[in-house]
Amino acid sequence: MIKRLRIKFVCINMTIVTVMLCVIFGLVLHFTSSGMEKDSFEMMHAVAMNPHQLGIPGKHGPGTQLPHFILQSNPGGEWTVSGSGNFDLTDTAMLSELIRLSSMQKVGVLKEYGLRFVRVATPTAQRIVFADMSRETGIMNDLLQNCLLIGAVSFIAFLIISILLAHWAVKPVAVAWEQQRQFVADASHELKTPLTVILSNAQMLAGNGDDPELRDKLTGNILTVSQQMKDLVGKLLNSAQVDQGIGAVEFSALDLSETVFSAILPFDSIFYEQEKELDSEIEDGIRVWGSQSHLVQVVDILLDNAQKYSSERGRTWVTLKRPGAKHCLLTVASEGVPMSAKELKDIFKRFYRADAARERTGSYGLGLSIAEGIVKAHKGKIWADSKGGINTFTVQLPTTTEKV
Repeated sequence: MIKRLRIKFVCINMTIVTVMLCVIFGLVLHFTSSGMEKDSFEMMHAVAMNPHQLGIPGKHGPGTQLPHFILQSNPGGEWTVSGSGNFDLTDTAMLSELIRLSSMQKVGVLKEYGLRFVRVATPTAQRIVFADMSRETGIMNDLLQNCLLIGAVSFIAFLIISILLAHWAVKPVAVAWEQQRQFVADASHELKTPLTVILSNAQMLAGNGDDPELRDKLTGNILTVSQQMKDLVGKLLNSAQVDQGIGAVEFSALDLSETVFSAILPFDSIFYEQEKELDSEIEDGIRVWGSQSHLVQVVDILLDNAQKYSSERGRTWVTLKRPGAKHCLLTVASEGVPMSAKELKDIFKRFYRADAARERTGSYGLGLSIAEGIVKAHKGKIWADSKGGINTFTVQLPTTTEKV
């Protein structure tokens, strides 16, 4: 699919380029030919009206330098010829044929002789000026060859550029396609295990339904795994909704300080039960533009990770500060096993679990991916650091001065 998309992109680009080159070079050839033809006719008309000034330098401009000759009739109907030595003016048969061919029009072109003519009638005579077209024909042939050469070089250059642009333009699509494929594969893998457990327990229940104790155990297993599947499917739907984008209609000015403080309160008892410490330092009056429910979800995800993966009786710190006039920083830091550089890079990927401990806690590796999507929808950034046994997750959000 991606390869076909690149080929289609290149074909569309090259079609546009080809049409543009043809139009541009066609216009160049047309206007050049029209300009030379106009200059030639102006020169010939000037010569026909006043042939005696032909030899005066500069009288008729550069156009008078074109090779030409004049046929003029006298009152008796006889024709005389005068002109440059570039023509064989002794061939009376040819001259008679030229007079005949030019008798029907005032201006025209005799392609078989390579001549252009202008006929002018005066009270006493008629004059026909013939000009050689070989110079113009040579110029147009040279121009056509140059246009073809430039067009071919341009076509090749644009083809190479289009191929490079195709790889660059389609890269986000390729990444999204790969992410979708990986998402489907990971989701299928995560759902396969609980479905297998449910199926095996259901089969055992069907074959051993007379044993009350075993029946209760198998039913309990099915209910437990079904609840896990429900949680996983809910997180998958949440992740998909975040990928589709958080609607701007949900955004409003909100007090982030109060939002974070309210989100922390439910976790006080959870940390207390696990004999872990939870400290917070929240600067008042920090306002942002966004969705309160989604920002609460970000805090919940970060604190849930902290209580799951912090060390035994470890401490967790939540801080919200405004280091600059246009942004604020929300950090959740906890004592725990240091994360490697690879883990810090991959931890926001869907279904990523750094070690087996995440599987034991029932984590599906979706929380941080959802948090990242929410933060990006708020035009912010999120990243992780690990130093001195402290794992820190930082969220940067733009602030607003609008009143809540």
